[in-house]
Amino acid sequence: MRRSNARTLGRKMDSIKLHFRQNSPRRSNLFSRNPKNATNTTKSNILIFALITVTLALFCYVFVPSIGYRNPSKRKFKIVIDGGSTGTRIHVFEYVIRGGVPSFDFGGKWAGVNSGQPWLSSFAEDPEGAGGSLGELVEFGKKRVPKEYWGETEIRLMATAGLRMLDLGVQARILESCRKFLRVSRFKFHDDWASVITGSDEGVYAWVAANYALGTLGGDPMNTTGIIELGGASAQVTFVSSEPIPSEFSHIVKIGNITYNLYSHSLLQFGQVKLLQKYLSSLQFCLDATNITGTRK
Repeated sequence: MRRSNARTLGRKMDSIKLHFRQNSPRRSNLFSRNPKNATNTTKSNILIFALITVTLALFCYVFVPSIGYRNPSKRKFKIVIDGGSTGTRIHVFEYVIRGGVPSFDFGGKWAGVNSGQPWLSSFAEDPEGAGGSLGELVEFGKKRVPKEYWGETEIRLMATAGLRMLDLGVQARILESCRKFLRVSRFKFHDDWASVITGSDEGVYAWVAANYALGTLGGDPMNTTGIIELGGASAQVTFVSSEPIPSEFSHIVKIGNITYNLYSHSLLQFGQVKLLQKYLSSLQFCLDATNITGTRK
């Protein structure tokens, strides 16, 4: 990420206000749907892009709501646990509020990431064991956040396509297990801060993150950049449209006086891991069919 872009937008956001709505079990509390409208690259580049996008998406989710703080130079921390389809990761953010605007140094120790834990969907057969898998991550967070800040540091769990593919009952049991663990983590936590976000909202978060990095938020909607986000189990396509959008794909994002009419479509089972699995299965099928044909001959 270009640090100059982040600093420039940080100055712009002093006059930016985002519009929020109440939490919903099926959609995030940052965006609302529109009520009026029913070059080759390598695999490593794709992986890097996906990782950056997810990290930035979480970054926007955590910090944009902090604009209302008015205590100058106050050190603060926030934590997000990303419950992805290929692993569970923790992001620990440290920042300072100056003039009501979060201030970060992307070249410094502004965030810590720890990963490698089992993905939450792997507990489908043992939902009650999901919460315990967060233990190492929470301990990592405690090492990054000074003890005197634990009680005021929000910790949130955002699960994505891995859990979306499970039955709702199993989802609920896994989330409840995680909530039980986070309630006694000594960080600030509310039950509705552990949730499964929708694919469309995941795409919108990624779009906000990408355009934050490019410095295009708060300006002409048609000068923004559309994104294709490749996760492990799902892919999201999100962009600004000047045309009518079917209601199921339409999201409205308001930043200050600027309204962004977004098309956001999530494609479950089209993430890079799922696609690779399908490709390998197809190859195996072809090999098996060839062997059978050869035996008959």
